[in-house]
Amino acid sequence: MEFDDYGVNRNLIPERRFDYGVAMAALVDYRLDDRIATITMDDGKVNALSPAMLGELNAALDRAAADRAVVLLAGRDGVWSAGFDLPTLRAGGDEMISMVRGGFELAARLLAFPTPVIISCPGHAVAMGLFLLLSGDYRVGAAGPYRLVANEVAIGLALPQAAVEILRQRLAPAHFNRAAILAEPYSPDTAVGAGILDRMVEPGQLHDVARTVAVAAAGLDPDAHAAAKLLVRQPALDAIRVAIDTDWPH
Repeated sequence: MEFDDYGVNRNLIPERRFDYGVAMAALVDYRLDDRIATITMDDGKVNALSPAMLGELNAALDRAAADRAVVLLAGRDGVWSAGFDLPTLRAGGDEMISMVRGGFELAARLLAFPTPVIISCPGHAVAMGLFLLLSGDYRVGAAGPYRLVANEVAIGLALPQAAVEILRQRLAPAHFNRAAILAEPYSPDTAVGAGILDRMVEPGQLHDVARTVAVAAAGLDPDAHAAAKLLVRQPALDAIRVAIDTDWPH
């Protein structure tokens, strides 16, 4: 099995075709239905978290907050996200710093989002893609030959402190060490025991199951949910925000 620079097997991901004779397609789709805001990432490739993708995700979350909707955050067939945009990372400079800071600020935003955040993970979740996955309240993943991995150590990158704090607050202790220190890749079936996913289902069931979880979450008292989320997560959020400001100061 061969993997590309993002660490994913593209043979498992259907190609999205664009009509280049019209305006560029949006990277993020927003659909509101009965208090559920379905936000879908689809860049036609591996859902790289580029500055444009991060901007569209934040705009979609702004809409969900205004709609007071439960968020159902989804990827495209075969991939949730393979992490930060590699050309921007390799170019370095201010745009790279802004992108990386923005990615972890987005994760912190999801962890503190006032309404429930349900994640529908249809495939690979690599590096920042994994950290974003871990920032949802309930995570449903599709079964299949997919990799869920914090691969920084394996490719010679320092693991940011903000990433460590995100891993720490969601993973079982033994798996926290293995994921962070050994860059251990997880499959969807082993990811549940590790704390990366809450539930694994067959791919054909993914949307319906995630939607069912979102509908149930919509029945929660919104103020009590928001207060409990902050009560549980405030120490982790404080650590993540300190790490962001330390590693990527304004």
